[in-house]
Amino acid sequence: MWLNLEYMEHQTSKVKVLIVEDEILLAQDISHRLININYEVIGIAPSVNDALGLIAENPNIDIILIDIILKGDRDGIELADIINKQYDIPFIFLTSHADTHFIERAKSVYPYAYILKPFNDRQVSVAIELALLNFSNKTPERDLLDSKEYTTTDNQVLQIKDSLFLKKDHHFERVPLKEILFLEADSNYCTIYTKSNQFVYSTVLKKIEAQLPLDQFLRVHRSYVINIHSVNGFEGNMLFIDDKKIPVGKTYKNDVFKLFHTI
Repeated sequence: MWLNLEYMEHQTSKVKVLIVEDEILLAQDISHRLININYEVIGIAPSVNDALGLIAENPNIDIILIDIILKGDRDGIELADIINKQYDIPFIFLTSHADTHFIERAKSVYPYAYILKPFNDRQVSVAIELALLNFSNKTPERDLLDSKEYTTTDNQVLQIKDSLFLKKDHHFERVPLKEILFLEADSNYCTIYTKSNQFVYSTVLKKIEAQLPLDQFLRVHRSYVINIHSVNGFEGNMLFIDDKKIPVGKTYKNDVFKLFHTI
């Protein structure tokens, strides 16, 4: 039996970053670092007003880097407060030890990470990963100037809004949930198949399955979890997804085919 389900345009994309920094050379340096680690910089804003304009023009911004001290009548903390009230976007503060009189104010707007000046590529990468992790878990960063260790991991899978943020070559890519076809386990590895890519993780399927919404994804076999909206047919104990045949285990058979008969 074939199901007529339309596929949307592939939307796997780079994580989009806005930089809010009034020192143009520093802003350009951050931009180059982000591009080098495969993030997309959608713009550089030197002021709060410029930042708000870019946010309004780019609703798909994934994360914002904000210098606490900005020229003009409003600083980065005031911008962060506006973002909290009007937008649902994680942000990272750029700061230095010299900014200690701003720290208590900065804590009050709940940043998701910080970058301490001066910084290197790895510190920028780690801060973005930590901010996305904290935003996914709804746990803002409070100890802005305390020294701490955070180890990046290529096994990190984050659900944020309607997407998964998946690791590819040590950076995150944003994959809308509707673009994910199925997940396949192979021993202690798990592969996530999307309409245009594959993401391999050295972790068990159960851990990634826990990040998926139950109304869209379904375990059909001990080795497979599928996006129910990606199924375009079935025959016997096999589901057809794209050009793949996915087996349905005996334990799951009744629930699976009861579901697909109602589509």
